[in-house]
Amino acid sequence: MINKDKLKSLWPYSGLPVVIAVLLLFQVGTFDAFYILQSGLLLVFGYIIAVLDFQTKKIPNKLVLAMLGAWIIIVVPQLFFNIDATIYLLIDSLIGFVIAGGMFLLVYLISRRGLGGGDVKFMAVAGLYLGMSGVLPAMLVGSVLAGLTGFVLILIKKIGRKDAIPLAPFLYVGILATIFFV
Repeated sequence: MINKDKLKSLWPYSGLPVVIAVLLLFQVGTFDAFYILQSGLLLVFGYIIAVLDFQTKKIPNKLVLAMLGAWIIIVVPQLFFNIDATIYLLIDSLIGFVIAGGMFLLVYLISRRGLGGGDVKFMAVAGLYLGMSGVLPAMLVGSVLAGLTGFVLILIKKIGRKDAIPLAPFLYVGILATIFFV
């Protein structure tokens, strides 16, 4: 017999197959298995992190480490197939990591922890997946959406100026926009 409480806790994750199916549909004309695998992993991890952050306002370190481990597992074997392209990918990814991690760490330090440490780590690792050209649009879209949402919530008096809103769901929307439209 299926535990009803277990099913209730899993319902937010039911969107994962839809996200993956949409990714595959967008990639029908330009099939690149590595890109689809990398994007698919980013979308799955990002979705889980966004749901957890929305529910608990925390991003587990183990999940971010698993996201990092998955990236390493899919990139390292590429060195054996196409070393030149993989070296370029590694450089591009590390620049994305430094840009995202550095910018979010700077905001974290300046805002006196107004930004969560999990958001810094999540976006840094997402920078590995997105690379130099994808990380800035994702951060911009996510941050602007979060700012506008916070502003509206303050205006309608749902939250106060000092209240926190989870950032990962907005960053996930930025990641989606970057993968599908940039």
